[in-house]
Amino acid sequence: MIRKLAGGAGALGAWLATTSTALAQEAAAGPIKAPTAEQMAGMVNKGDTAWMLVSAVLVLMMSVPALALFYGGLVRTKNMLSVLMQVFMIVSIAALVWVGWGYSMAFTSGGDSALAPFVGGFSKVFLTGVSASTYAATFSNNVYLPEFVFVVFQMTFACITPALIVGAFAERVKFWPLMLFMVLWLTIVYFPIAHMVWYWAGPDFLVDAKTDVGYLWGMGALDFAGGTVVHINAGIAGLVGCLMIGKRIGFGREATPPHSLTMTMIGASLLWVGWFGFNAGSNLEANGVTAVAFINTFVATAAAALSWAVVEQIHHKKPSMLGAATGAVAGLVAITPASGFAAPVTSIVLGLLVSPVCYFFVSYVKNKLKYDDTLDVFGVHCVGGIFGAIATGVVADPALGGQGFFDYTVFPAAVGSYDMATQVLTQVKAVAITLIWSGGVSAVLFYIVDKLFGLRPSEEAEREGLDLTEHGERAYNY
Repeated sequence: MIRKLAGGAGALGAWLATTSTALAQEAAAGPIKAPTAEQMAGMVNKGDTAWMLVSAVLVLMMSVPALALFYGGLVRTKNMLSVLMQVFMIVSIAALVWVGWGYSMAFTSGGDSALAPFVGGFSKVFLTGVSASTYAATFSNNVYLPEFVFVVFQMTFACITPALIVGAFAERVKFWPLMLFMVLWLTIVYFPIAHMVWYWAGPDFLVDAKTDVGYLWGMGALDFAGGTVVHINAGIAGLVGCLMIGKRIGFGREATPPHSLTMTMIGASLLWVGWFGFNAGSNLEANGVTAVAFINTFVATAAAALSWAVVEQIHHKKPSMLGAATGAVAGLVAITPASGFAAPVTSIVLGLLVSPVCYFFVSYVKNKLKYDDTLDVFGVHCVGGIFGAIATGVVADPALGGQGFFDYTVFPAAVGSYDMATQVLTQVKAVAITLIWSGGVSAVLFYIVDKLFGLRPSEEAEREGLDLTEHGERAYNY
């Protein structure tokens, strides 16, 4: 989303352009005060509330069943249930962690601490102080959501992000050590990154708390719906995991074809549908910008699916279903950070370009370097996320039909001219910080959990399949 906020979100640049003068005059007279709870209750828009709850359901669908089926169809029969179980339980555990301390760490103020730009505090652990009578601001002036709506929408993002990681080392990881890793990863990696990219105190505290912002927010990084927070974050963690856990037994010597491309296609299709909640929902309202994010998500994905099929036709003389589904996901990943900033035509261009880039990493770089990224989490999510995050600095330019950008950290002020080169450089810095933090901390966490509990199953267990050895079940009884 443009920004995701604790108890509030910044206004759109267009709104700011028309109201900044009035707010500046108010600021001169004294600090801007938040409306009372009674006033906020009267500003709740039922249409926005309904849209956001539907969006939360759509994002949950992206994890289970969509991601589970997409990943499950790509592995061998003997590991199908293990992947389904991993995704299903990560969603379950992440939801509980989010309520416990995740929401507070991501979307509350860090106070006067030196760590405040990097992580929130613990004032709302176990949702302390959150009730049906507390509210979160949307992007429009004097329009609010019930805070529980914001909590549950953000919860679905925290659920799907760690679930993406498992595809990188599918078929060769123990269940319970992996679950422990995910709890630690959410706490030390995901929540701080979410805070750095999306936290700001809100439009009702512009004067009092204009420096109370996440580090990357304050830098001016644009991420509408999670290019850095979700895809680069999970993608680099997946790469680190597949390198540290090691290659599958027989990798490069034994055939490991997907056992059900039908399930993979169903999963990819559900991901596409659910992604409208992911991207368009990230506007926090049902308005014109929501429609912008919706159509951009639609056309960028379509362009990327077509582009991947064309590349395969040129390279292999045949377009594959797996390639089309992978291309669609690459397009979804790339448009995510730009969805609310780009125009439809530039979104199509972004989709057309991301597939050849991801295809190069999936088909050439991986084979050249011989790392076993089982389901191409790095090649699609991390590489596609990097491409989309950097390209956001280009497609957001108003000269190309984009929404532009306003630096809320210096508000109130007039909206300045958009500097594409400066914004692209800012995007590159945000990408680099995400890669370093997530990659480095993930390596430490993988090392600790592996040393304490062992992440890799025995060779015998891996050959027999994780469905039986980890869960005592078979996907198919025939």
